[in-house]
Amino acid sequence: MDSWTQVCRQCVTVVADVPPTILLAAFLATAIGVFVLFYILLSLVAPVPRESLPEEKKYRTLAKDGTITTPEPLPCWLDKQKSSQKPSIDEGEIFMSVVIPAYNEEDRLSGMLEEAVNYLEHRYGTLGSEQEGIETRSTRKRKPNGSANGHASGADRGWEIILVSDGSTDRTEEVAFRFAKDHQLSLHPKGNAGPWTPKAQEGGGAVTHGMRHVRGKYVVFADADGASKFEDLGKLVTACSGIEDAGGRGVAVGSRAHMVGSEAVVKRSKLRNFLMHSFHLILWLMTPPRTATVKDTQCGFKLFSRAALPYIIPNMHSEGWIFDVEMLMLAEFAQIPVAEVPVGWREVKGSKLNVLRDSIGMAWGLALLRAAWSLGIYRQK
Repeated sequence: MDSWTQVCRQCVTVVADVPPTILLAAFLATAIGVFVLFYILLSLVAPVPRESLPEEKKYRTLAKDGTITTPEPLPCWLDKQKSSQKPSIDEGEIFMSVVIPAYNEEDRLSGMLEEAVNYLEHRYGTLGSEQEGIETRSTRKRKPNGSANGHASGADRGWEIILVSDGSTDRTEEVAFRFAKDHQLSLHPKGNAGPWTPKAQEGGGAVTHGMRHVRGKYVVFADADGASKFEDLGKLVTACSGIEDAGGRGVAVGSRAHMVGSEAVVKRSKLRNFLMHSFHLILWLMTPPRTATVKDTQCGFKLFSRAALPYIIPNMHSEGWIFDVEMLMLAEFAQIPVAEVPVGWREVKGSKLNVLRDSIGMAWGLALLRAAWSLGIYRQK
C-alpha cells in the first residue's frame, strides 16, 4: 500500500513540473482522439438501409377472375423524386393507403383485415349498394357496378391495402390472397388494388418499404395483429387534417397513453411495466424536445399526409423496433406538425416481442440513432 502511495506522489510531482500549455495540448489531443475513435466506431455500427432487391420492386395481387397475378413492377413515388433537387411527391390517386407489415401472421391477419376492409369500404369505398345513399353492411355484398357509398365527395374516395410480407415462412401470403378472393377485392375499380406482397427487412424496414409505393392522399401503417381499433382511423385523419401546415404536411400518432391505468396494462408483468417506464425515461432524455413530449411513440398506428412523406421516408435508417422514433424525429427536424390521438387498443395473443431482449435492443438502437443524427453520420437528403 505504501509503495502505491509513493508512486502516486511521484506522478503528481511529475505532472506538476509539466508546463500548463503542454498539459492542455495533451488533454485536447486525447479528447480529439477519443472523439475520432468514437465517430469511426459509430459509423461502423450505425444501421445503413440496403437498397431494395429487384424482387422487392414487384408485387402480386388478384386479377378480376380471382387468380393471383404474376409479379408486376411496383409503382414508386420515391424513384420519381430522386430526379428532383428538393423533396417532392406527386398527388395521390386515392384517398387512403394502408401499409401492413406482416411476418408469420397467418393466425392473426384475417381478423385484422376483416376490420380494416369493412371500415375502409364503408368510409372511403368506391363501390356500394345499388341504391344510392344506402351503405353496404358487409364487403361480401358489394356489387361490381354499384355507386359510391354515402355522400362523401369523390376526392375522399378510394383506398388500398399494401401488405408487406416481411420474409414470412408460414401461410401469411396465402391467407391474404384467400381473404381478398373471399371479399371480392379483385372487383375494386383499380386493377392494382388489394394485397401487395414484396419481401422486405425487419418490421421497420417493411413499413418504410411499403410507404415508398403508396398512392394515397393519406397513409397509415397498422400492425397485422389488429391490436389497434381500426375505426379510430377517422380520428387520425381528422387530427392530421386539422394541424397540416401550408404545404399540407402533417402526422397523427395513435396513442395508448390514456390506457396506462387500465386493466390491460395493470395485468402485465412487473418486469414489462418497469421496462416500459424505463424506456420512456430514456426516450425523454435522448430525443429532441418535441419528440420527447410524445407519450406513446411505439403504437403501431400512425397516419401521414402524402406531402409529409418526402421529408421522412427517404431519410429513414432504422429497421427495427425503434423506427417509429426516427420517423417522429425526422418530422421534428422538418418542422412537420405532429398530433397525438388517443385510440382504442386491446392486448392480442401471439406477440413476437421478447420483453427483455427487445427492450435492451431498443435502448441500444435509440442511443445509436441519436448519436448518428447528432454527429452528422446521418444527414437529411
